Amino acid sequence: MANPTTRILALLELLQSHGRISGAELARRLELEPRSIRRYIQSLETLGIPIQAQRGRDGGYSLMQGFKLPPMMFSNDETVALALGLIAARSLGWDSATLASASAQSKLERVMPETVRLSMQAVAATVTLESRPNSAANQVKPGILSVLSIAIQKQQGLRLIYRSARQITSERAIESYALTYFDASWYLLAYCHVRLAVRSFRLDRIESLELLPTSFGKPVDFDPIAYLNTAIASLPRAYSIKVLLHTDLSCAHQEIFSSLGILELDANGTLLHGQADDLSWMARELARLPFSFTILAPPELRVALAQHLNDLLTSLQTGS
Repeated sequence: MANPTTRILALLELLQSHGRISGAELARRLELEPRSIRRYIQSLETLGIPIQAQRGRDGGYSLMQGFKLPPMMFSNDETVALALGLIAARSLGWDSATLASASAQSKLERVMPETVRLSMQAVAATVTLESRPNSAANQVKPGILSVLSIAIQKQQGLRLIYRSARQITSERAIESYALTYFDASWYLLAYCHVRLAVRSFRLDRIESLELLPTSFGKPVDFDPIAYLNTAIASLPRAYSIKVLLHTDLSCAHQEIFSSLGILELDANGTLLHGQADDLSWMARELARLPFSFTILAPPELRVALAQHLNDLLTSLQTGS
């Protein structure tokens, strides 16, 4: 439950962003009783905020015409959210993010009251978010993020020149559905008119892009994270993996991360279907599971698992 100060600031923001808004609508948005709205209105008036109240069916509350509010007012929770957002931006593979974050923080601090500014500086100085290092090849220019975000929001078609992992360049006409940051890389999920299916595109491999004068309807039930997990788990690799997990589907989902493979209910447990280039890595992932399993394919995975177990036993015996 938000505290009264947060409620008052939220009420002030609603009044600032609407010419006139009814008491009932304010109560609904702030999850308050109408009498609480009247009490908070009186609190704002006590602070010198001129509010006009109109009675009747079409009445409501509005700020006095011509009154100018300070450019920004933040609660402590809002300040923490801003600080965390700026910290996170530095680890999202966005080119120039460190410089942009530092500049944005400096501008915000200049207009913040001292207590709020000190709170933001404290969060920025003490909070560390785990991040995976990005190579220069994975860095994404902010201009690409901006254009793609606009295309997705407006449901506007795009033409892009794309370079595949094999360095093959192609031209694609696409309908953009979502932007996702996954496994230290940015992805665009879109319907491709060349492949006639939804595809994922690494943003650092986009050579150029152009907005098209076409529009489309985005699927209402599209789940970008679920799609990307399934797509990555299904990518053709050197070995096709099939393992019977001796547990139910619910327990399997708790232990198997989505990109490791696709889970399927089976009469004898749960089937794991996956792809792998490194069988030693897959063997280590299976060895950590808290339930037993049977490797169905490939037979080389059984050899890799046996070698991993032998290495563990050797380490125990030698104390290394």
